[in-house]
Amino acid sequence: MRILFIADVVGKGGRRAVTTLVPALRQQGIDMVIANGENLARGLGITPKLAREIQRAGVDVITTGNHLFRRAEIVELLHADGSILRPHNFHTRAPGKGWTVHSASQGVRVGVFNLVGQLYMDPAGDPVTAAEEILSGPLSDIEVRILDFHAEATGEKRGLAHWLDGRVTAIVGTHTHVQTADEHVTARGMAYITDAGLTGAPSSVIGMRADAILETIRTGLPSRFSPEVNGIELQGVTIDVDPSTGRATSIARVRTPIEDEPPPT
Repeated sequence: MRILFIADVVGKGGRRAVTTLVPALRQQGIDMVIANGENLARGLGITPKLAREIQRAGVDVITTGNHLFRRAEIVELLHADGSILRPHNFHTRAPGKGWTVHSASQGVRVGVFNLVGQLYMDPAGDPVTAAEEILSGPLSDIEVRILDFHAEATGEKRGLAHWLDGRVTAIVGTHTHVQTADEHVTARGMAYITDAGLTGAPSSVIGMRADAILETIRTGLPSRFSPEVNGIELQGVTIDVDPSTGRATSIARVRTPIEDEPPPT
């Protein structure tokens, strides 16, 4: 089976890439789609309306990260829709849950779980302990297991990869919005990439228009950031999996531009 993991979807442009490209990709042999959606709403947070928009386009599971609760209205949907995840190592009283099991094509059950890092991030629990809780608990009988590790530090991502090697099908790093070139499959059958990139404008400043970012850099004063809407592409990875063993057989980076560009603003 082939799984498409879509990197952090940033604002209107990123959503447009998903709604434009995913329906056709699903018809070309994609069995399941996972997308990080914590930046759907103007680059910060996620709302029920925008979550439904990318779900209708063919996204099966939405993962998130440290910006999840920037939009309070998402809380109710986290209780109602188990396919929208929050990092499992958030505070135990945070709404929602950090894992789900999705029935993909041909009845293959795929476990997806979501963690955040601790280094250079908001306070969160130990990701190693959180991973152990999920793998020995709700996903213990699932062969195909995909982790979105939303973290800043490359060393923390690689460290967790060593800990989980041979026990999960894939670890896909998110959060930095810069796609790395270290995708590989280990000898134990785990696919890995430090960061899947962003679905938005790669020529921007991690998805945002450069002018406001540069003003903040130049003056030290806060500016209102807004997502770049030109030069949009869908980034992420495809992962080929043997569903009988849960082992990944390949991982490949995805960078697909969309053709229907809006006029410059």
